Amino acid sequence: MITAIAIDDEPLALEIIQVYSEELTSVMTLAHTFTNLDNAKRYINKFDVDVIFLDIEMPKANGIDFYNALKKTVKVIFTTAHSKYAVEGFKINASDYLLKPISQERFNQAVQRVVKQVELENSSSKENTHLAIRANYKLYNIALNTIIYIEAMDDYIKIHLEDDRPVVARSTMKAVLRKLPSSKFIRIHKSYIVALDRIKRIENQSVIIKNNTFPIGTTYKKNIENFL
Repeated sequence: MITAIAIDDEPLALEIIQVYSEELTSVMTLAHTFTNLDNAKRYINKFDVDVIFLDIEMPKANGIDFYNALKKTVKVIFTTAHSKYAVEGFKINASDYLLKPISQERFNQAVQRVVKQVELENSSSKENTHLAIRANYKLYNIALNTIIYIEAMDDYIKIHLEDDRPVVARSTMKAVLRKLPSSKFIRIHKSYIVALDRIKRIENQSVIIKNNTFPIGTTYKKNIENFL
C-alpha cells in the first residue's frame, strides 16, 4: 500500500484525482489534497508520502521547481494540461507524466507503475548494502556498515557514522526504517534506530553502544525481545 497526496491550484482537478483514487484503495491511499504549496510542503516534511500528484503550472510556483526544492525523497507524477513540460519532467526522473484531461485508465497505469517501483525498492533493500538519502540538496549513498545509530530530531533525522561525521536529512524515522534491512537495524525508541552489530550489551532497559547508552522505549521492547 502506497500513500499519496495531490497538489493542484484547480479544485476540480483534485476532485478528479480523488474520484480516480477511490477505485484503487487496495493499492493506494490518497491521504490529502492541496491547492496551497506552503501547506503541502509542511505536510510532506511532517508525514510519510510515497508519491505526489503534482500540477506544473501554478500561480505561486512552477511544480518542477517546487519538487526540486524538496529535501525529502518522494516520487512524483506530474499532472498538467501542457505537453511542453514532458521532457523536463522526465529529466528529473518523474515516475510518470499525466496530460490533462486524465482518464481513469491512464491514471491507473501511473499508480501501478509507482506501486511496482516501491515494491522493487523494498525488496532490494533487504539485500542492499547502502542507504540512499537526500540531504543538503545532495543525494548521499551511505554504506550500511558505517552507520552506528540514527537519531530523530523533530522533522529531521541525524545519521551517526563511524567516522563521526553525521548526515542530517529531512525524513521521519518510519520512512528511513523502511529503507533499512531488518536483519541489520532495529528501532529501540521513538528517537533511536541502532545497528545490531554495534550493540555492545543490553542492560537495565538500555542498549549500550561504545560509550553511549540509549533507552529502550516501552513501545519497542518487543523488538528487543525478538532480537534476543
